[in-house]
Amino acid sequence: MGTNEQGSKGLSFILLAAGIVMTIAALGLDITGSSFAFRGELLILGIVLFFIGLYMIPTKKHHRKIIYFIFLFPLLFTFAVTVIIPLVLGIGYSFTDWTGIRFTQFVGLSNYTSMFKDPAFIWSVLITFLFVIFNMILVNLIAFLLALLCTSTIKGIGFFRTAYFLPNLIGGIVLGYIWQFVFSNVLISITKTSWLSQTKMAMVAIIIVYIWQYAGYIMLIYITGLTQVPGDVLEAASIDGANGIQTLFNIKIPMIASTITICTFLTLTSAFKQFDVNMALTNGAGSVPNFMGNYLSNGTQMLALNIYNTAIAKNSYALGQAKAVLFFIILACVSLIQVRISNKKEVEM
Repeated sequence: MGTNEQGSKGLSFILLAAGIVMTIAALGLDITGSSFAFRGELLILGIVLFFIGLYMIPTKKHHRKIIYFIFLFPLLFTFAVTVIIPLVLGIGYSFTDWTGIRFTQFVGLSNYTSMFKDPAFIWSVLITFLFVIFNMILVNLIAFLLALLCTSTIKGIGFFRTAYFLPNLIGGIVLGYIWQFVFSNVLISITKTSWLSQTKMAMVAIIIVYIWQYAGYIMLIYITGLTQVPGDVLEAASIDGANGIQTLFNIKIPMIASTITICTFLTLTSAFKQFDVNMALTNGAGSVPNFMGNYLSNGTQMLALNIYNTAIAKNSYALGQAKAVLFFIILACVSLIQVRISNKKEVEM
């Protein structure tokens, strides 16, 4: 190894070390809430020095991999900053008295014990699970029937596909206020009372709006799966005398098993995270006279909205973060179980 190469290698390691130290220092200053004015500049300089040092490493064998990593880094860095780091910090904050800005002490599991003693939170968990079960079944069933319609030979297929998908393009907040007007003013002439004034009917209203919004999106995925079923297989089934029902249950559904898995997973996660329609349509209002010996006024408040109200409306950020951590664990476990069961059924099909 020549003198120039040794010098280049030494300089690259110095730049790498300086970049790592500056980056860690900037992140540490930010986490601790330091008043140092140049935290952002220090972070950017540290990252730049790290990559310059990485690029200057005098090795041809790994140089291409280094270039690939440099180009991939912005995506990895964004994912880490927006997902991984907030997740780790959030778990840590759930064990403190975090105020949204800083914390003064660790409180152990007190936020979690308070959470499970809160009847409103337990109610939110229960109705969220019920909401997810109903929507997983109804959204997938309706979306699949719409997909069958939109892959048939009737005229105006393009119009039907567009019309069914259009509600998905409307934002959840806007959609909630539109349907709030419908349930409170339009349907009242038929039902003589607002659907949103009764807890049970209000939950039915939320389910209807969610299906109306989301079924068109899931329909497009089912359409993609159905159009990929080989035509010669369907033709062979027709020649063998299979009718439409037999073709559907014995050929089409087994051949789109992977599509069903994807759609089930999407409806599961989306229903669990339902927030905007819930807030705009009812804002969680609804009376529950006797639950765990308590009167609740948040009969339609699902889990995501409960977490939001805890952190923002009640200014209990640490408790809200503890609920969010539990929410993440529940969603991750349920999603893994669902995917595992669906994959097993794919093999059986």
